[in-house]
Amino acid sequence: MTRHEILPRPAPFTAAITAATAGVWMAWAPLASAQTEPGLVADLVEKTSPAVVTILATQEREAQISPEQWTFGPGSPFEEFFRRFGQPNSGERGSPVPRSEGTSLGSGFVIEADGYIVTNDHVVDEATNVRVRFHDESEFEAEVIGTDPQTDLALIKIDADDLPTLSLGDSDDMRVGEDVIAVGNPFGLGGTVTRGIISAVSRDINAGPYVDFIQTDAAINRGNSGGPLLNLEGEVIGVNSAIYSPNGGSVGVGFAVPSNTVEYVVGQLRDAGVVERGWLGVSIQGVTADIAEAVGLDEARGALVAEVVADSPAEDTLRIGDVIVGFNGAPVASSRELPKLVAAAAPDQDVEVEVLRDGREQTLTLRLGRLDSEELAALTPGSDQKQSGTASERLGATLSAVTPAAREQLRLPNDIDGVVITSLDGEGLAAEAGLRVGDIILQVSGTDVRTPRDVDTALQDLNASAALFQISRDGTRLFVGVRMG
Repeated sequence: MTRHEILPRPAPFTAAITAATAGVWMAWAPLASAQTEPGLVADLVEKTSPAVVTILATQEREAQISPEQWTFGPGSPFEEFFRRFGQPNSGERGSPVPRSEGTSLGSGFVIEADGYIVTNDHVVDEATNVRVRFHDESEFEAEVIGTDPQTDLALIKIDADDLPTLSLGDSDDMRVGEDVIAVGNPFGLGGTVTRGIISAVSRDINAGPYVDFIQTDAAINRGNSGGPLLNLEGEVIGVNSAIYSPNGGSVGVGFAVPSNTVEYVVGQLRDAGVVERGWLGVSIQGVTADIAEAVGLDEARGALVAEVVADSPAEDTLRIGDVIVGFNGAPVASSRELPKLVAAAAPDQDVEVEVLRDGREQTLTLRLGRLDSEELAALTPGSDQKQSGTASERLGATLSAVTPAAREQLRLPNDIDGVVITSLDGEGLAAEAGLRVGDIILQVSGTDVRTPRDVDTALQDLNASAALFQISRDGTRLFVGVRMG
């Protein structure tokens, strides 16, 4: 099955392979018809390649088990799972897992002449030793200055001066279709150059809320991780990080962290060794067309507050049901944008949040907190899948008050009161909107409901063509917009 994956580390290499491949240069030009000034790419490669390095990271890992030793065998549905997440212990229950030390290869580039080098977090993650090799075969031991798993970036440093460097370009200026070049160390083949175009920008590949990736068809493979994606000016406009592949090799769909994200993250790693992000303290979800109509928005935009975290900066200012349409002067077009805007703001500063509340927009001021790793879920957008509502015969749903028996059966906490959906007409409005049996209706268009009659009354009083339901599903509060005709 085709999948997207963070570029994995290659298997531990041997000295023979390293010696055989050292200094090999390869080029790939998928755009044979591209009109480029003769010698331009070659000149660019000659100029930039001295600043591109190979990263050799030593990690302690569990001993690998061959497919023949896997409990479920090769070809089973679990084979790919074990390849990606590790193999089960083949010994007896309780026996220790054998461990070995191996060296993995990645790529990086020098960003400051006094030894600072950018690479991927997953290249140096949990490494006991990191070494850097230049194109002239010189090697240096490196110190990990800091890592940021949320963007898959890392900054390391070697003890050297007057190194060749690469400068960061403006990734926001890059357009789909522009030529790019990737330089790196795929499969241990140092100094490999591939060429392609920018296939897409602002790609969401479900790799976290803080990066919209650049997509490219320049060949990116295992070992390219951390290497630069260059424009034809020789500027770094991305750091190669992930591929989308059915077989682990390049199929022309690669992803790079944009240089503007790199500049922000590396600057913080350089100064403090960590990345500090602002924290708002809300769980959010996307605004669908139905929700927009239900709350009075002219179009589907903004981020809907589904939950406010206790003891958070938002607790006394934002409310469940607010639609955040602006943050600190920047518009919030979708729920995907809000976490990046909040994270980029400095902790402990006052910010203005524009919200739609009770049908009118207003600006609120609050002081941001500091995001800890445990609080990431509170900034991550909720599901943007199609959402919807519930009610009585009008909605094609059978409703029941939350009785003690229902509470016990559904394992509901004592603070959840509402109306439970016990059955659905598959062609009714509730089912069409995406509601499920077992959903608990908490509110209808801002009105708390405790009985089926409360739901009917709230719908009768509705002056809009859609109703906004707040529900509880599997312990998570969600808003659902339901068209009423």
